[in-house]
Amino acid sequence: MRLRSSLLACCGLLVQLFGMAVFLRGFFPVPLKSFGSAKAKASDVPAEPVGGLTSNWTKLPSPLFGKVVVMLIDALREDFVFGPKGRQFMPYTRHLVEQGPSHSFIAKAWPPTVTMPRIKAMMTGRIPGFIDVIMNLNSATLLEDNLIWQAKAAGKRALFYGDDTWLRLFPDHFIEYDGTTSFFVSDYTEVDENVTRHLDKVLKRNDWDLLILHYLGLDHIGHLAGPNSHLIGPKLNEMDNIIQKIHVELLSKEGEASLPSLLILCGDHGMSDTGSHGGSSNHEVNTPLVFISPAFRKRDSFAASEYVEQTDLTSTLALGFGLPIPRNNLGRLILTVLEERTLREQLRYLHLNGYQLSLLVQESVPAYEKDAGYKLFGIAQKSHSSWIKLYLEGNTSETLGNIGKKVLRQYLDALKFMSSSLSKIVAQYDMYSMIVGTIIVVQVIFLLIVSTPEALGSAAEFEVPVSSPFYSLLFYLLCLMSTAIHVVVCTSTKTSCYFCNVSWLLAATVIVLISALQCMLISTLWKRFTNGKPQHKSCATVDSSWSELDLVLILGTFGHTLSLGASSFIEEEHQTWYFLVNTLLLVFFQDVCRKYFAVSGPTGRPKRSRNPEDDDCHEQQTTIHGLFETSYCDQKDDKSKAYIRSGGSYEKWLALSSPWVILVFCRVLRCLNQTGIKWAHKPDFGHWLTSDSHRIQLSMLTTISLFLIFILIQRTCSSVSKAALALGLVGIYCYRAAIGNVMFPWKSNKHDISKGIIEARFVYVFILGILFTGVKDLLKSQVAASDTTANSRGLWEIYNGLVLLAALLLRPHNLPVLLFILLVQIILTRFIWRLLDYDAAQITIIYYWFGQASFYFQGNSNSIATVDISAGFVGFENYVELPAVFLTTFTTYIGPLLWAVHLTCYMSSERSRYSSAAVGHSCYCFVLLRAIPASVYIILVTSLRYHLFVWSVFSPKLLYEGMHTFVTAVACVMFTAMDQKRMLKTSY
Repeated sequence: MRLRSSLLACCGLLVQLFGMAVFLRGFFPVPLKSFGSAKAKASDVPAEPVGGLTSNWTKLPSPLFGKVVVMLIDALREDFVFGPKGRQFMPYTRHLVEQGPSHSFIAKAWPPTVTMPRIKAMMTGRIPGFIDVIMNLNSATLLEDNLIWQAKAAGKRALFYGDDTWLRLFPDHFIEYDGTTSFFVSDYTEVDENVTRHLDKVLKRNDWDLLILHYLGLDHIGHLAGPNSHLIGPKLNEMDNIIQKIHVELLSKEGEASLPSLLILCGDHGMSDTGSHGGSSNHEVNTPLVFISPAFRKRDSFAASEYVEQTDLTSTLALGFGLPIPRNNLGRLILTVLEERTLREQLRYLHLNGYQLSLLVQESVPAYEKDAGYKLFGIAQKSHSSWIKLYLEGNTSETLGNIGKKVLRQYLDALKFMSSSLSKIVAQYDMYSMIVGTIIVVQVIFLLIVSTPEALGSAAEFEVPVSSPFYSLLFYLLCLMSTAIHVVVCTSTKTSCYFCNVSWLLAATVIVLISALQCMLISTLWKRFTNGKPQHKSCATVDSSWSELDLVLILGTFGHTLSLGASSFIEEEHQTWYFLVNTLLLVFFQDVCRKYFAVSGPTGRPKRSRNPEDDDCHEQQTTIHGLFETSYCDQKDDKSKAYIRSGGSYEKWLALSSPWVILVFCRVLRCLNQTGIKWAHKPDFGHWLTSDSHRIQLSMLTTISLFLIFILIQRTCSSVSKAALALGLVGIYCYRAAIGNVMFPWKSNKHDISKGIIEARFVYVFILGILFTGVKDLLKSQVAASDTTANSRGLWEIYNGLVLLAALLLRPHNLPVLLFILLVQIILTRFIWRLLDYDAAQITIIYYWFGQASFYFQGNSNSIATVDISAGFVGFENYVELPAVFLTTFTTYIGPLLWAVHLTCYMSSERSRYSSAAVGHSCYCFVLLRAIPASVYIILVTSLRYHLFVWSVFSPKLLYEGMHTFVTAVACVMFTAMDQKRMLKTSY
């Protein structure tokens, strides 16, 4: 069966996307069997080791605190409390930290630093899997052992107000609750007022034991404006006043209670310098943890807070509240909180924590007897038993205290080693699913590479051996062998494999798919070796010399792919793309100089003699010689010469200066957003613009950028679309002014700030109008087969609508990135492509490179923290999942998407320069550029799955690769539809 190269590429990418989905499901760890729904019981608590004597300490210790209030402030960085901002905006809290009855710590959160995994970590003591970053959007009920369940089982009455993620994780656990939507980041006032309004009446009541408050406003401000916004200070001051209210009210009831109260101030995660979170930078993982209680001694001075793990809160709060430690807890007791207790009590608490961890080690570590922490815990138990024997015998000498302190240190060391050991094996990979996904991905990429000569030939078609494999003996043997392997793996494995739990229909489909791909690959290779090089009806075959551009494109593409095996190159991947784009621009300049000043062929090769038999050749040609046999026609030579003769010196100097102008743009944009991992905290021009003292400059930049965007894209708009575009851009400025990013020239700086709902929806109306116009023209071109103008106009209208949407969603300081994309696209189409005879394959690779560079120019990185989720709520009053996901994804990939759509529009407009095969070549190259690095990276990350940085560096990049492949598949479908429609018209 003969397929267009674009259709073959699109189908291959969709199959690869399926394979990546299976791989991702296997790569991101699932909980171990021991991490199930079983709960710890008070009756299972071990007795105090007594060395043959009798002790009355056989039950769970009595609670240390009566009422406990947990005040969790979302995205509370440790320097917001312990740093200069805390001293300025949280004076009461700082007074408690420095001189009050409190203990302060810096709690380190594990990545991913998003809300739902962090709540799980604090309530279960377990380190959540990285896949929880995706589940954060739709939290399921938490079935494993946790503090909330233990409190309810012990008869504790719990109240909750705040982020409704808690209500999804712990349904029916609170006697009273009021949830607020956590994803609507445009709201940072009502979301907190809805929590605070309950405090006055709740604090006066005595019918509760545990009160959990989860404030979201600070996190929402960070997403909207960043940690340096003028809104941060008032919000911190508001939180400080609430802490004062709670603390004063608790103190007023101390005389009525038998046990002291406890107020815990904490954050689920921090906030990056851009206001987001999810990564592993210090500002994202370091959060304050403050215990405030009359049971503690007042502090004499403020010392540097010690570091603890966020999971340590679980065991500390459980024992302090008189509850069993959750069964799957990996945290260690924060002994400082219990320093007021007697030495015997401290040893008892450490023994309980160590016993719980030792049981987990026995269940999780195959050779647990050799585990250093487990052996040390056994030694500590024996020492503890000897100490108890001396203690019960009435020994009160100083030696007894020294021995007790030694036992205490042994327990602490044992807890440290066991916790560390369990943290390393907290989850396991589903290797079977990973292998199945990898096989599909590798088969697809090999099939695409082997098919390259035909797919990028003059006909842009490929003979796919679809029917023959299904009738071959090899296919049935492969199906039988794959089925046997599947049965053996699924019946013998001791762990839960995702692919073993799917329906047999889906499993059979995958087995048939893998077998068919294998047969197709073998059949294609057999034809290649038996028939030799593919034969095409083409123009005169050229020499196999390589141009400088060919070398740069191929070496750059494969060099970048290989660089993904190093964590440092992934962290700073933007540097790779900046280098490649800058090198590419130097090649442009060299080719322009050669075109004007040297006697040579179009791409730097010596001129070739024309074959008289090739005068009728009008086929599209390609010049990347290492991948496929090439041919060349001199038709484009003539057009290029005519362009040079007609242009004169004016166009000549514009063409010569174009690469350098683009280089200047690139250098300016590198200063706009400091991205990556290692130097992301360094100040950049974006930070300067977004500071409150430079709103005038940001307003001027926004105005100029929006005006220039209109000038650049209005030339491809119809009259109605021009009016819609102009009004839409005005609406964008009004929206940004309404939410406080920029200033209205006729209003003061302190005008009322709103959510900008009306203004954003006003812009959406014009975006939809422009997109509707474009779709209408495309449908019109479908009806009238000869109407190619309507097709091109429709594509440009859609492109303009996407530009307007990008301008609305991008933050004001990033509008120069959008302006840069438009300027460079115009420069390339007017002065580079018309002058230099680059073919469709070369242009596609160049567009892809610029798209990747634009991705990083707008401040993105391979850290989840740089995803701007606030874009998903522009114009919405409530959280609506599908629009939020679409808008967030579009904002993240604005650069690559706009370059891909512009490539489609350009190929459609330049029908006279490129043959019908050009679009197929572009689509195929586009898919190869995405499929090759994705496939190689899956293999690399599998081999590096035990690397030290697998969760902080390699895993986020894997999620980006999967989403990028999905976005590319969407663009590929658009390419394919355009190519198929063009071929249908050609056939008429």
